[in-house]
Amino acid sequence: MKNTVYLILLLLFTRCTTNTEVDLIVYNAKIYTVDSTFSTAEAFAVKNGIFIDIGKSEDILKRYNAKETIDAHQKAVYPGFYDAHGHSFLYAHALQEVDLTDVKSMDELVERLKIYKQKNPDKKWIVGAGWDQNIWEDKSFPTKDSLDKYFPDTPIFLSRIDYHAALVNEKALEIAQIDTVQIVEGGLIVGDTTGHPTGVLIDNAMLLVKKFIPLESENDLLSYLQQAQDSLFAVGLTSIVDAGLNEEQLDHIKTFYLNDSLKIRNYAMIYAEPHRIERIIKEGVFETDRLSIKSIKFMADGALGSRGAALLSNYSDDSTKRGFLLHSPEEFDVSLQKLAASPFQVAIHAIGDSANRLILDLYGKHLKGNNDRRWRIEHAQVVSLEDFIKFKTYQIIPSIQPTHATSDMSWAEDRLGAERNKGAYAYRTLLDAYGKIAIGSDFPIESINPLYGFHAAVYRQDKNGNPSSGYQSEQRISREQALRGMTIWAAYACFQEDKRGSIEKGKDADFVILDNDIMTTESSKIRDTKTLRTVIAGETVYKAN
Repeated sequence: MKNTVYLILLLLFTRCTTNTEVDLIVYNAKIYTVDSTFSTAEAFAVKNGIFIDIGKSEDILKRYNAKETIDAHQKAVYPGFYDAHGHSFLYAHALQEVDLTDVKSMDELVERLKIYKQKNPDKKWIVGAGWDQNIWEDKSFPTKDSLDKYFPDTPIFLSRIDYHAALVNEKALEIAQIDTVQIVEGGLIVGDTTGHPTGVLIDNAMLLVKKFIPLESENDLLSYLQQAQDSLFAVGLTSIVDAGLNEEQLDHIKTFYLNDSLKIRNYAMIYAEPHRIERIIKEGVFETDRLSIKSIKFMADGALGSRGAALLSNYSDDSTKRGFLLHSPEEFDVSLQKLAASPFQVAIHAIGDSANRLILDLYGKHLKGNNDRRWRIEHAQVVSLEDFIKFKTYQIIPSIQPTHATSDMSWAEDRLGAERNKGAYAYRTLLDAYGKIAIGSDFPIESINPLYGFHAAVYRQDKNGNPSSGYQSEQRISREQALRGMTIWAAYACFQEDKRGSIEKGKDADFVILDNDIMTTESSKIRDTKTLRTVIAGETVYKAN
């Protein structure tokens, strides 16, 4: 009995004096936990990829022995940033193709193509993206004439900045056997006065040519995705929503994640056509620690910049157009009825006020009021003022991209008119309606840098600080709300708020260290803030030199 008492006392003494072994301690930091009270801390401990303790530096250092310690030198630490809407395959390919972002004219576009062709003489196609006629002196759609003149024998496919229109040359049309304007459901082949294609294809018409572009090998694709992933890590992203992958892309990405070839956490949406719904439901959801596939993405309409967004009344700058739906209301209705009885989340791209009204009403029909299905509208870009309440009534998550507002602000009112523009890019109104917003970038349409979106959401200004008072300044949100939108609310929109999106005990140890505190620094410094370190599950995946 006496020996037993001594043994118990010895064990208690040992337990009290021996620190717990952990993998990582971060200390001497200003940690924004983004928990329910938005509390701050100085240090945390990580074991097996999980936050196990958070508190003061002195307490954490006394309590634990770590294989690795990081002195943050009073720098700000945040939960890993979560982009709620991006496109990894488009971005990976964009890094390999002709970058046409910010070209100011057709002449400049052609010069970039010439340089690319010179550097890549063996390329069978010239593929690029990023042109935007709205920033050209002549804001009308370009034609293929210059492409035909300088590249008569090389097929060309150039996506507009929103990826909802493309400019192709005669050689590409020849390969696709398109020599006259045809009717395309959910799309448009733009023609001249003689009925011959001008080279511009909108929405579903793009697929008529795109399907002929040669595919890369699986090894090349993985290399491209890894390059893209490295760039995402370098701006503090630890999780992304891949907003619409086709069947082939999903097969590739499953293989890459099962082989541990990719590390970024990916909530991948299945890009779906209505006729495929039953097959998708039958196949079921797919989930690993870093890859989740349990959301279905539809496209309701096109984009505002190419006048494909479906509006309730005609465009203010083109009285002959109202945009169009990419599928009929009946197709959406039948598909949503089936999905409401399945375990899948639904996310639908809706830009115009007509598309948003249709999808909100169909969601309400099939969800029947209060629910926790977390169905989403991607973009919710132009919403009729009377429809905002439906986000609350039907519990629909607005998934928004703040940099779209500052990119489009110079021409959006021309498209919509002053009155209709009040319901456009209305992020504060959407936040007030639902109580949360999931913030993304829509990369590569916009920059991958989440801090650009943070700045645009809070100040409604572009990279030059314009306009000084903020575009539609009444739609600004607070810094705390913006940070929540790109961390915990983005995770909530993916049913992941219990395991990531904040720095709390028991959650995945995903975090980022920045060289500026975006919660306090002046607005002019937010976009220049650099990532010092990005960590996923306690592993450093990016560290600044």
